Amino acid sequence: QVQLVESGGGVVQAGGSLRLSCAASGRAVNSYAMGWFRQAPGKEREFVAATDWNGGGIMYPDTVKGRFTISTDSAKNTVYLQMNNLKPEDTAVYYCGALSGGSTGWLDWQYDYWGQGTQVNVSS
Repeated sequence: QVQLVESGGGVVQAGGSLRLSCAASGRAVNSYAMGWFRQAPGKEREFVAATDWNGGGIMYPDTVKGRFTISTDSAKNTVYLQMNNLKPEDTAVYYCGALSGGSTGWLDWQYDYWGQGTQVNVSS
C-alpha cells in the first residue's frame, strides 16, 4: 500500500511558476515509478510527466516539454513538478500517481495508487 499526498497548487498569473510536491509513504515506495497527471473540468485525465526514483525514464508530452520539470528527492520520498511559463490551459487538478514495477508509464490505467489532487489555476 502506498499513500500519496500532493501539495503546492494555487492561483498564478500566466507566465508564472509553481512547484508541486507529492509526498509518498508506505511499503517499498522506491520500487514504484512516479507520475503526474492532470484533469481539467469536462476533460479526461492527461499525462504530464513521469520518472523513476533515480531520475531515469523521464517522459513529458509535447504540451509541457520545456516548461515542466519532474524530479525526486529519495531521502524525503518526495516527487516534485516544477512548472514554469504557465498558461491558462494548464489549469486543472494535478494528481500524483505510483506505478508498480519501477518502469515509467504515460497511461493512467498503468498506475496503482493516486493522491487526492491539488488545484492549479492559471489566470490570463
